[in-house]
Amino acid sequence: MTLPDDLADWLRLTSIPGIGGETQRRLLSAFGLPGRVFTAGRGALAGVIGGEAAELLLSPPRQQAIDTALAWAAEPDSHILTLADTDYPRTLLDIADPPVLLYVKGNPAMLQRPAIAIVGARSATAQGEANAEAFARALSEHGLTVISGLALGIDAAAHRGALAAGEGGTIAVVGTGADRIYPARNAAIARDIAAHGAIVSELPLGTNALRHNFPRRNRIIAGLAQGVLVVEAALGSGSLISARLAAESGREVFAIPGSIHSPLARGCHRLIREGAKLVETAEDVLEELRGRLGWPASSGRAHPAGTARAAEQGAAPAAPRQPALPMEDDAARVLRAMGHDPADIDQLASRCGLTVDALYAILLSLELDGHIARLPGGRFQRA
Repeated sequence: MTLPDDLADWLRLTSIPGIGGETQRRLLSAFGLPGRVFTAGRGALAGVIGGEAAELLLSPPRQQAIDTALAWAAEPDSHILTLADTDYPRTLLDIADPPVLLYVKGNPAMLQRPAIAIVGARSATAQGEANAEAFARALSEHGLTVISGLALGIDAAAHRGALAAGEGGTIAVVGTGADRIYPARNAAIARDIAAHGAIVSELPLGTNALRHNFPRRNRIIAGLAQGVLVVEAALGSGSLISARLAAESGREVFAIPGSIHSPLARGCHRLIREGAKLVETAEDVLEELRGRLGWPASSGRAHPAGTARAAEQGAAPAAPRQPALPMEDDAARVLRAMGHDPADIDQLASRCGLTVDALYAILLSLELDGHIARLPGGRFQRA
């Protein structure tokens, strides 16, 4: 593919250590395109960003990194979008810190479509993942692109649901270079996203997973979407950062409530107390977004079958229903005692009046049959 003549200048501007996004945008505002920045002269540059930063800017370019990025951008389905490109998503201009460059693996047109971000806990419950997948599928079937962060748990479930729908598609905004996959367990789904959607990063190629990069990418997740749906989140979750950034940028914030006993529901409950919209069905989300997107009161699409219909008429569906157990069976007694909240082995033993050894054997059988799921921390929950 043909690359823009000035792409090397954009790459040089964004590859200088110590020259961050805010400084880059100040330079572009003062001098125009990057080529003019580098020909402006030290005195003029120092007047805008100071003498020390001007010296950094005029240091020799990191040519190997620039050449690597140019070669990557020449590959099929690899793109580098700049702030000056017509394909650069306009919604990102609403946020306080729009990235100067975006590396996109896949279809860059996806970034212009109406979208909903679905985020949540990495250590999600089985029900949380089922909810994320069902909501993503239903919303995608109504034409919304689903955006998430390719993390384990809720993110991966949201991507799976959107890919299964095959309608609105999905975008993964990653906290590594666009040529890296993290976590490695999501390699297969990352390939599917690149083939049927887009993987997006502002970070230079080759950037590995660094903790401080993940909160920053959340502003891009929030900025690309018209709303953010939080499925499960602890009080310290990065998903709450996405929700806060979305609210600050004028986006809608949605949250699914959960059990008062679940740590992964507390973040959602805090968002609801602070004004997020409580949602129980995909239709709750669509009703709020229709006006923002200029859609008619009815979406105008045939009511989707299966998962989407179930998600809109009631709570989002979990895994396929398992055969009923005989009510006098010890396994049925354990399920009744478990209820619908996570419970640990001691709680279940106390409720059922069974020994821990006997209870472990029953729980293993229930888990193998798909009736329950094992959670982090030695807890169990109905599937």
